[in-house]
Amino acid sequence: MRLKLVPSETNWDFFRLSSVALAASGLAVVASIVLFFVIGLNFGIDFRGGTTIRTEAHSEVDVAAYRQALQGLDLGDISITEVFDPTFASDEHVTLVNVQAQDGQESVSAETIAAIEAVLQEVDPTITFPSVESVGPTVSGELVQTAIIAVTLAIAAVLIYIWLRFEWQFSLGAVAALIHDVTLTIGIFCLLQIRFDLAIIAALLTIVGYSLNDTVIVFDRVRENLRKFKKRPLKEVLNLSINDTLSRTVMTSFTTLIALIALFVLGGDVIRGFVFAMIWGIVVGTYSSVFVASAILLRLGVTRDWTKTDGGAGGTQFANIDA
Repeated sequence: MRLKLVPSETNWDFFRLSSVALAASGLAVVASIVLFFVIGLNFGIDFRGGTTIRTEAHSEVDVAAYRQALQGLDLGDISITEVFDPTFASDEHVTLVNVQAQDGQESVSAETIAAIEAVLQEVDPTITFPSVESVGPTVSGELVQTAIIAVTLAIAAVLIYIWLRFEWQFSLGAVAALIHDVTLTIGIFCLLQIRFDLAIIAALLTIVGYSLNDTVIVFDRVRENLRKFKKRPLKEVLNLSINDTLSRTVMTSFTTLIALIALFVLGGDVIRGFVFAMIWGIVVGTYSSVFVASAILLRLGVTRDWTKTDGGAGGTQFANIDA
C-alpha cells in the first residue's frame, strides 16, 4: 500500500482564479517592500558590526537587571534578548547580549568583554558565557554588499539559464517567481523581526535553487506537452503539465518539510532562523511555481512549434506526434 498525498490522476483547473492569485502575490510583494522600509530587518551581528555574547544561567533571566548593570560601562547601544527554546532544560536560561561596534575599533576589546562578563556575574553568579562573536563595522559592511551581490547574481544566472534552455517567456516567469519568493521571505523576516544574518543569506540562495528546480520540472513538462499537443490552447497545456507533475511536487515538498519541521522543533535556537526561512521558502516556492511562474507564462504566450528540421525531416522525438 503506497502513500498518496494526491490522486494518481488529477484534472484540476489551476488557472480558474489565476488573476486573484497573481493580484494577491503582487500585494504580498508590495507589503513586503513596505515592511522592509518601514520596519526593516533585524540584522544580526554579521551585518551590524559589534559583539554578541551568549549567556547561560540556572536562574530566571532578569533583563532589566542585566541592562541596568551594563549601563555603567557606557558602551552605547546594547540589546538583550532572552532565547526561548522547548529543548532547553527547566534550569537552562539563555540570553544574547548584543553590543554595538565601538568608535575607532574593529571590534569590542577583550577588556570590555571581560568587564561585561564581570558585571553580569554580579547580577547572577551562576551565569556562564559559552560563546562570544565579534564582527567589525568594515567587515559587516562588506558582508552586506557581498550578500546582495550573491543573491542578485544567482537570480541573473537563473534568468540566463532558463532563457537558453527554454524561451524568454519561460525565463521571465521563472525569475518573477524567484523574486516573489525572496521578497516574501524578507518581508516575513521584517514582520516577525527574526534575526537576519549570513545563515539566512544561505537559506535565500537555497530557496532560489529549490524554487528553480520546482519551476523547471513544470516547464519541462510544458515544453514536452506543447510539442505533443500542438492544437490545444496554451491554458489547457499548462493545466495538463501542472497536473502531470503535481504528485511529484507535493511529495517532494512534503518530505522536505518533515525534515525541516523536525529541525525547527529539535534543532535549537542557533539554526532556527535558517530552518524557518527554508520552511517558508519551500511553501512559497511551491506556490509560486504554479500560481506565479505558470500564470505569467500563460499571459506572455509561447512559441507553439519548436520542431527543428534537418533536411526536411523532423529533428525531435515529438515531431511526428499528432495532437
